[in-house]
Amino acid sequence: MSVLVRAVGALTAAYSAALLVKPEVLAGPCGLVDEWGDPLPGVATLTRAVGARDLVGGLAVALAPAGRPLDVAVASRVAADLGDAVVLGTLLPRDKRGKAAAVAAGWGALTVAAALVARR
Repeated sequence: MSVLVRAVGALTAAYSAALLVKPEVLAGPCGLVDEWGDPLPGVATLTRAVGARDLVGGLAVALAPAGRPLDVAVASRVAADLGDAVVLGTLLPRDKRGKAAAVAAGWGALTVAAALVARR
C-alpha cells in the first residue's frame, strides 16, 4: 500500500483543521470576507462545517484499512471535493470561481491519483 494516499488524507485533515480554527483561510480566497479580511456573517460557521466534514474525510483516508474501507473513504473525499468544485465554481463571485473550483477539483484529483498509485 502506498504511503502517498495516507499522506494526502493527512494533508486534507490538516488543512481542514486550519479551517476550523481560522475560516478566513478559505473565505478570503473565495471573496467572502469584509474589508478587514474577516468572514462575512454566517460564512465562518459554514466554513467550519466544511472543515469538520473534510477533517473527518481526510482522517478516514489516512486511517481506513486497505481495501474496501479505504476505497469508500477515497470515494467520499473525491465526491465532496467535486461537489465543492461545482458549488464554488458556479456560485462564488465571478472573479473567484475559477481558482476556487480548480483548487477543490485539484484536491479531488490528487486523492484519486494517490489512490491509483496505492493500487499498484
